[in-house]
Amino acid sequence: MMTVGIVGAGAMGSGIAQVALRNGHQVVLADVEKSATLKARESIDAALARDVEKGRLTSETATSARDRLRTASLPAGLGEFSECGLVVEAIVEGLDAKQSLFRALEGVVSPDCVLATNTSSLSVTSIASACQAPGRVVGMHFFNPAPVMPLVEIIPGAQTSSEVTGATRAIADGWGKVTVLAADSPGFIVNRVARPFYGESLRILEDGVADAPTIDWALRELAGFRMGPFLLMDFIGNDVNYAVTESVWRATYFDGRYRPSITQKRLVEAGWLGRKSGRGFYEYGPDAPARPATEDRALGEGIVLRVLAMLVNEAVDVVRWRVATPADVDLAMKKGVNYPRGPLAWGNELGLEGVLKEIVRLRGESGEDRYRPSPLLRRMVKEGRRFFE
Repeated sequence: MMTVGIVGAGAMGSGIAQVALRNGHQVVLADVEKSATLKARESIDAALARDVEKGRLTSETATSARDRLRTASLPAGLGEFSECGLVVEAIVEGLDAKQSLFRALEGVVSPDCVLATNTSSLSVTSIASACQAPGRVVGMHFFNPAPVMPLVEIIPGAQTSSEVTGATRAIADGWGKVTVLAADSPGFIVNRVARPFYGESLRILEDGVADAPTIDWALRELAGFRMGPFLLMDFIGNDVNYAVTESVWRATYFDGRYRPSITQKRLVEAGWLGRKSGRGFYEYGPDAPARPATEDRALGEGIVLRVLAMLVNEAVDVVRWRVATPADVDLAMKKGVNYPRGPLAWGNELGLEGVLKEIVRLRGESGEDRYRPSPLLRRMVKEGRRFFE
C-alpha cells in the first residue's frame, strides 16, 4: 500500500497521520521540532488506545498502526519522503514557508508523487507555482480534528492535472471522508461561507443590538447551531479566526463584506485569544463570571434573521462565482462545520425574497457595501426560483 508523508506534526498533521494509519498506510510524519513529533506519536498512541478501549479497533490493528508510523526531523530527514506516493503539507499558514517546503520536497520525491497542501485560505495555485511540476500539487483541506470531522475539500490549482485531482479525491473517499470539489478561490467553500457567522455576529455586538451571550443564545437555541459564534471564536482561538478573516479579506482585494472586526483585533492584541489563554470574549476557569443572556425571543429572532440572511447571501455568491455546486456548498457546511442545515436549503425555507429584503434593509440602514446582495440572489428572486428544484 502507498506510503503517505505528512509534514507538520501539530494537531492537524498528527490527526491526518492517524487517519492514514487507520487505513493501513505506512506513514512518515516529520517536523522541524523533534519535540513536536514525539508529542504527535504520544497523541496518536493515546487515540489508538481509546479506539481499542471503545471497541472501534482490535489491539492487533492498533499495534500494527503504531508500527507503521515513522517520524523524522527536518530538514535532515527530508529524504524519508522518497518512497511516498502522497505527501500532505500541514505546516504554518504562510505562503513563503509552504513554497519553500514544496520546492525541497520536489527534490526528493518520485515524479509521480502527489504533493497536497492542507492550506485553509492560501492560493493552491500560488503554492504550486514554486514547483517545477505544478500539475501534481493539489489542495486537500481537512477539518480539525481530522480523525473525527468527515469533510475534506479537494482544491485543484490552475495548473493541477485532472488525474491528480481525481486520484486525491479517490484517496480521501477511500479513507471514508466526505469530499467536495472547490475552485481555488479565497477561503474555498467553508471558510468563505462561514465568514458572516462570525462577522455579522461581531457587527451586531458592535452595533449595540445585543451582547455576546445573547447572540450566542439566539444562534444556538433558536437557529440550532451547536455553538454560538463568540464561544466558537474563543474555542478556535481569536488569533486563528481573525487571521483567516484577514486572509480572505486581503485575497478578495479588501472587499468590505469580509472586513475584519476591530473588536476581535483588540482581543488578539491583548493576548485574549479564548480558551487557550483563559480569556477571550468570555473568561474561563473556576472563578469565571456567569454569562447571562437576554432570552428575548423577538430580539433573538431578529439576530438569527440578520446572520442567516448574510450566510445565505454568501453561499449564493459562492455558487454564482462557480466556486462549488449548490449541493457541495450545503454538504460542506453541514459536514465541515456542523451547520444544522445547508445555507442554500435554509434560504429556501426562509424564502429567498425575505433574505433579499433583510440584506437590502441592512444596506439602507448602514450604507455599507458589506450588505451587498448577490446578483444571483436578485435574479432568483425575480424569476421565482429556488435551489435544488
